[in-house]
Amino acid sequence: MSISKELKQRNQEQCELCNSEIASHEYTVTPKNDDSIDNQVALCDNCLSKIDDKDASFHWRCLEGSIWSPEPSVQALSYRILQNYKEEDWSSNLIGTIDLDENVIQWALSALEIPDIHKDAFGNILENGDNVVLTQALNVKGTNFTASKGTVVKRIKLVNDNVEQIEGKINEQTIVILCKFVKKL
Repeated sequence: MSISKELKQRNQEQCELCNSEIASHEYTVTPKNDDSIDNQVALCDNCLSKIDDKDASFHWRCLEGSIWSPEPSVQALSYRILQNYKEEDWSSNLIGTIDLDENVIQWALSALEIPDIHKDAFGNILENGDNVVLTQALNVKGTNFTASKGTVVKRIKLVNDNVEQIEGKINEQTIVILCKFVKKL
């Protein structure tokens, strides 16, 4: 993608990460969109080619300068890249010395987040409305019955804040069931 005149001028036509080469690409820092240069970073060909390269650690030492940029998009992209190398001393030390706005950190880490996925005892992904079968007998706390192995639970609901739990009705009572005790039908 070509680079807009305004974005090019923001850093005197230099790449906003390495500051050593001419910027030739607009890079939108996800999950934001490209409707504003406030969400973009001007990159050179070299930095753009190394964004997803896990073996580019030495190249990214340039982030020791760009992380201090006044532009939140440059800070967010720099922080995101640093997270890929946080096991290395140079990156870990740099992460420990910076004090970024919490919104910038959230923006940076949003692309690295793994969505909550509920899985049954066999690794199958569970979704709201699925039907499952119990893989073992369960004593249902707070009731006077045991849910036997093989009981079908229809139209489950995922517990949003805990990937190890689902909700379902057994004997007309809604109960919480651990995912490790169910199999998706």
